[in-house]
Amino acid sequence: MIALGGRTALVTGGSRGIGRATALLLARAGADVAITYHSRASEAEAVAGEIRALGRRAHVSGGDLSDPAVATAMADGVRRAFGRLDCFVANAGIWPSDDVPLAALDIERWRATMAANLDAVFLSTRAALGLMGPGGRVVIVSSTAGQRGEAFHGDYAATKGALIALTKSLAIECAPDILVNCVAPGWVDTDMCLPAFEGDGRERVRLTIPLRRIPPPEDIAGPILFLCSDLARHLTGEVVNVNGGSVLCG
Repeated sequence: MIALGGRTALVTGGSRGIGRATALLLARAGADVAITYHSRASEAEAVAGEIRALGRRAHVSGGDLSDPAVATAMADGVRRAFGRLDCFVANAGIWPSDDVPLAALDIERWRATMAANLDAVFLSTRAALGLMGPGGRVVIVSSTAGQRGEAFHGDYAATKGALIALTKSLAIECAPDILVNCVAPGWVDTDMCLPAFEGDGRERVRLTIPLRRIPPPEDIAGPILFLCSDLARHLTGEVVNVNGGSVLCG
């Protein structure tokens, strides 16, 4: 029922985790897919190879998206490769794994988290919107931390809460031509979460989830695909919670 043939997509942070799973699922649905990476060039090229093996066109660009010039170059590359953009997934981000209370949080970590999780989304989304016309889709990846907070990770939670507010703001700005929605995952079985899974951490995390499983990234990619499809044509400004029941915020 979901077919994206003839459409183009861009996924930031597409070299691994949720971004990789999303890029491949969009390609399986028929879209040509561009991805970005920060430092994992070989992994990104491998994902592009998988996209091409599915019979779709792929494009790769690298760099720090908190740099305005990199975000502009990203959009220029997509324009040259595909001519336009139909679906944009703002996925790239970081989770500083060390627990640090706000009173001890240094300005360097605060600014690094803001740059990676907020500045980069602002700049890449602004650039992507310049390639979109009526019917476009924007999906911003936030987190349960942006809904309930996350003790000792106030910098991360602050950025993810800001992305939810940005989603709702953009949804009104871009209506009726472009739909803007958000996906808020909880724990996901990705490299980014591995520090929290060390020792007995994985089991402790699993037991906090009512569905009693830590999902693979494909379980987040599915709802993103839905939001990029015509099945979601009357959804905008929404936050889709994909957390196994761990945060019930309605």
